[in-house]
Amino acid sequence: MAAAADLIVTGSVIRTADRENPVVEAFAVRDGQILAVGSAAEIASLRGAKTRVLEVGDAAVYPGFVDVHNHHALAGRTELFELSLPPSLTLDEILERVREKAAGLPQDAWIIGGVVATTLLPALANTATRLRLDEAAGGRPVVIAEDSRHNRWANSRALELAGITAGSIPSSGVTVLDPVDGTPTGVLLEAAGIQVQKAHDRSGRLTREQHVAASRRGVELLNSYGITTFQDAAASIEILDALATLDRTDDLHAWVVSSLLINDEIFGSDPIGEPLIARGEEFRTAHHRPDFVKIFLDGVPPARTASFLDPYPADAVHGAHFHGETTMTFDELFGWLRSVAERGLGAKVHCTGDGSARLVLDAAEKLRAEGFTTPIQIAHGQFLAEADIPRLHALDVSADISPFIWYPGVIPQALAEVLGQRAEHSQPNRALLDSGALVAGGSDWPVSESPNTLEGLQGLVTRADPLGRAPGTLWPEQAITAEEALEVFTINAAIAMGLGAETGSLAPGKSADFVVLARDAIAGPAEAIVHTEVVSTWFAGRKVYSR
Repeated sequence: MAAAADLIVTGSVIRTADRENPVVEAFAVRDGQILAVGSAAEIASLRGAKTRVLEVGDAAVYPGFVDVHNHHALAGRTELFELSLPPSLTLDEILERVREKAAGLPQDAWIIGGVVATTLLPALANTATRLRLDEAAGGRPVVIAEDSRHNRWANSRALELAGITAGSIPSSGVTVLDPVDGTPTGVLLEAAGIQVQKAHDRSGRLTREQHVAASRRGVELLNSYGITTFQDAAASIEILDALATLDRTDDLHAWVVSSLLINDEIFGSDPIGEPLIARGEEFRTAHHRPDFVKIFLDGVPPARTASFLDPYPADAVHGAHFHGETTMTFDELFGWLRSVAERGLGAKVHCTGDGSARLVLDAAEKLRAEGFTTPIQIAHGQFLAEADIPRLHALDVSADISPFIWYPGVIPQALAEVLGQRAEHSQPNRALLDSGALVAGGSDWPVSESPNTLEGLQGLVTRADPLGRAPGTLWPEQAITAEEALEVFTINAAIAMGLGAETGSLAPGKSADFVVLARDAIAGPAEAIVHTEVVSTWFAGRKVYSR
């Protein structure tokens, strides 16, 4: 006789994300794993005297959502220890928030936070606005991240402590100067902001306990949206340690794959590259897997730091033939991919232009020719040359997509201002799926305001803003079905991060990770998906969130 289940779940709709058995009536759980799926009658035979039964009735059960790209610790840190600013704030509103924060701080305390909208950066890039920030902070150093998290806005005291002046500007990135007086405005693009970050760190980093608290809070927030598996897209030594610490005390309520930083154009982490990779295995635990590296191959289009095959529209600074640049040559990129493949690690490569994506695919082609099968993800990949779309499937390269940051809103508006009509043809998800590519969903939270997977699902189907904040649709011909979208944010994402055998679908032998929704979100009108409530979230057969 088969061993009795610890838990039996029954409901009118249980979606498994398993194409061989897509909808079932019930499943059984034992020792944190799926024991069996099937009809209510079949599963009832596994009920014992101590079996708990969860009857969800007209609610729906889905596999726990999987987020292939977020920065959970950064989100947790912002909520717990920094000044949190929604990107919708105007300049005056931001200054008022800074003023309120400063009122309760010592005179030499830093004010760290975010975000300011990408579209606001031009208005910030002048001496007068920097002086307004100085006044609001009462002379305290301030640095605020822009919504892509690639760029920063700093005030005069922060620039002073970082040693940034008109005669001494960072050698990397772009320090935007005032066109009239030639002094740094405080707008720092890409790696130029690292010097300010390091000045802040010299004044006092977060403690180990605070890093653990930040990761714990980040995971709690993800659980509240039904997410039970995620890939941290840029893990520092502190994040690795925090995740391992949580798991060793049974406080990590998610599967986590970490991406160890090879290069760092925005965060100021130390160590990175070889020294960080060498320590990765110290932090491997049952549910935390330091199995990927992260390479920033370019920046972001609004700052003209993304690499494109065709030039950007002409402007006074860059001229008429500027394509953007990659952070590595082909040989450098291939060298890193080969090196990590030899270690058995995968690679997540940040590419926001089609030029950087082409470089990854070319390097992947050479790597595959040498027999390496290491996982490779093109992160973001919102712009892909038509000829490159079938290459992802052919070369077994996954598309890590973030619908949260491309459906109509602030970032697409910023893209349109820089790229013109080219911005209307981003995220070719229908073409990717039709070509056979593995498309995996990520939130890029807190670059996106929320990690709510339901927003991502709806955006993939409607190509419109799920929250109705912006009108219109973005390249609606690239819409995918609701069923496909669910796979993108469950089994596809799990496979992309190397956890397809452990989670991502409700199938025997897999971890019992699932979310109970108030209704079958993908069965009704696509415009209503986001309005579905998460009732409870379960990880390894244990409830980790309830409304």
